[in-house]
Amino acid sequence: MTTETPKHITVIGAGAMGSQIAMVCALAGYDTDVVDIAQDAVDRAETQLHERMDRDVAKQRRTAEDVAAAFERLTFTTDRDGCAAQADVVIEAAVEDLGIKRKLFAELDRICPEHTILVTNSSNIVSSRVADATGRPEKVCNFHFFNPALVMQCVEVVPHVGTSRKTVDTALELARSLGKQPVELKKEVPGFVANRLLGALRTEALKLYEDGVADFEDIDIAAKTALRHPMGPFELMDLVGIDVVHLIRLAEYEQTGDPASLPARSIREKYEAGEYGRKTGKGWYDYS
Repeated sequence: MTTETPKHITVIGAGAMGSQIAMVCALAGYDTDVVDIAQDAVDRAETQLHERMDRDVAKQRRTAEDVAAAFERLTFTTDRDGCAAQADVVIEAAVEDLGIKRKLFAELDRICPEHTILVTNSSNIVSSRVADATGRPEKVCNFHFFNPALVMQCVEVVPHVGTSRKTVDTALELARSLGKQPVELKKEVPGFVANRLLGALRTEALKLYEDGVADFEDIDIAAKTALRHPMGPFELMDLVGIDVVHLIRLAEYEQTGDPASLPARSIREKYEAGEYGRKTGKGWYDYS
């Protein structure tokens, strides 16, 4: 097995992103593991993926045969070490916590075969911050999907200064094989390309709201009707999760030290109130 021809993919993290990334891989023909430390998270991921695929089949977006074959290639498990020991690529989609990621990458480095590429789906923590926890920094990079991973076509491939060209090329080809359109960055920068563009829009939207210029509903309307965005910045925050938005800003501040990177006041208030968006039934909008 070589890094140019991966066949077995292990996804660490059974949340919305991790489970959908795994489904994308299985649909593309890869033997894929969905791994989490909690059995209930694994069970929930399996249930939700079956429900989503059933809807896609009912709407004729996919065939029942393709979906059935993909589930045959999917393994839902808490056996991280057993899966990692046979993986050609490990995609980390765990919580945005640097300490957790570094510990995970160090452990994966000890377990995985020598050829295995270790990538992180993190949208903000650059791979150089986890690569030096391993003995294979040249085989580490960011491999960033967008939510929902089953729908969104972009995957950002972000090498750090020590990532080998071979790893970058393998990651780019993997993304294409998944039916995605890869975007290759030449160097690390927090937020990468798409989220920096999106972050600039979100920052301005929050400033307009907090300065009392317009209600958040009207700002969303402007984004959709004037800029032709499929959803407004506040709707998108609710979809992604206000907790995720908050933690990403904190992670960026940790890397930049710039107070402008800190979460906006209204984001901090919603985070502290537990109003994360769709996942909690209330964020900017009420989903109850």
